[in-house]
Amino acid sequence: MTSEFTARDRALAAHRRVLEAWRGTMDLVGPGPLDPHFDDANEAVRTLQVEGRWVDLGSGAGFPGIALAAWHPAATVTLVERRQKRAAFLEVVLGQAGLTNATVSTGDADRLPTGWDGLISRAFRPPADVLTLGRRLLRPGGTLVLLLAGQDLPAPEGYTDDHVHTYPIDGKPRRAVVLRRV
Repeated sequence: MTSEFTARDRALAAHRRVLEAWRGTMDLVGPGPLDPHFDDANEAVRTLQVEGRWVDLGSGAGFPGIALAAWHPAATVTLVERRQKRAAFLEVVLGQAGLTNATVSTGDADRLPTGWDGLISRAFRPPADVLTLGRRLLRPGGTLVLLLAGQDLPAPEGYTDDHVHTYPIDGKPRRAVVLRRV
């Protein structure tokens, strides 16, 4: 077992601990088990080629941005959350997880600076809106990753297809659609 693997395990375990402690006082995730949320985030990010500056839009309970930072320690990840209470939750998670490659940005995603190497989104806005925002935020050649369940993806104008990673969560198909900005 490498020290990187151990650090990832510790970070993900801390995320779960803090989420379990806070979920009763904040509407971070709906009722039900937490495993599908963690499984979805981990499965979506573990095989990505991630480097440089990444942004997770609408981080909420930390999915998938915390997993992205834990799986890819050489990248820097900004967790964007406009709601102050959720941003405070994310700060606590990062502190307890020891993820020094991630930060929290409280504010509107539409006001973010441009030039990001990667953008990831799960349930932030409709896919068409994320594609539009990504065209502004990403540098040319930057990577956009959308985590989707049953939603159709509109024609990704301004992007080239990279690949689609399909995986089951609780017996239902999920997709991580990876696009490159042209």
